[in-house]
Amino acid sequence: MSAVGAVAADRAGDGQGGAILETDGLTKIFGGLVAVDEVSFSVPRGSIATIIGPNGAGKTTFFNMLTGLYKPSFGKVLFNGSDVTGKRPDLITKAGVGRTFQNIRLFGTMTAVENVVVGRHTHLKGSIFGAIVRPPYVRKAEKDAETQARDLLTFVGIPARLHDQLSSALPYGDQRRVEIARALASTPQLLLLDEPTAGMNPAESAELTEFMHKVRNELGVTLLLIEHDMKVVMGVSEQITVIDHGEKIAEGEPQAVRNNPRVIEAYLGKQG
Repeated sequence: MSAVGAVAADRAGDGQGGAILETDGLTKIFGGLVAVDEVSFSVPRGSIATIIGPNGAGKTTFFNMLTGLYKPSFGKVLFNGSDVTGKRPDLITKAGVGRTFQNIRLFGTMTAVENVVVGRHTHLKGSIFGAIVRPPYVRKAEKDAETQARDLLTFVGIPARLHDQLSSALPYGDQRRVEIARALASTPQLLLLDEPTAGMNPAESAELTEFMHKVRNELGVTLLLIEHDMKVVMGVSEQITVIDHGEKIAEGEPQAVRNNPRVIEAYLGKQG
């Protein structure tokens, strides 16, 4: 089965409806600074949801608690109803949460396909013996992982001629796509994208917006974004949560959030 098919197949058995991710009073304190203050929210399964807010609002800190990079000071994170609060990032990835970063974190001295193979690590079984002797089952697993990586690169829009290029030599937009392919390689149920269109021109942003719909519709992956480009936000989001100074100040469908007085004040300041 192809990697794209595997992602879709993994989703086929998921429960329908309800929340795939929930937080209850999630809080992060750095010294005396409350970066995230008792944020409770949920992400509907199969949706495309977005977190927005001014710079320094606490959005990435919130993401880092969801994915295990930071341990919350208080509160809980539930994924598929299971408490994953403070678990290691690799365990949260193995549970079914993929993630990209605001600043692209590809391995620049590795090719595009090698970067995506790294994303398959949660599904590969290894040992010191296998690494040294490389018996047939190890070689087969490595070949399968490379084939699946190439399938994912094609799915995200990277042409075959670029699969073996160093990731650092790829155009910026393609690097973003490689990073998303690497996250999809772990066959996530939930994919978190931190500023996916940052640094892109309008045409690239529009293409990525269309691609996010493709990931949700064809693979059945739930998406949660942090995004500043309001055209992208309004074009892709089914639910928007707004955070300002670490607090959740609004939540709902795009049009309702856009017209919310507290949201307008957070972005534009108090008027006259």
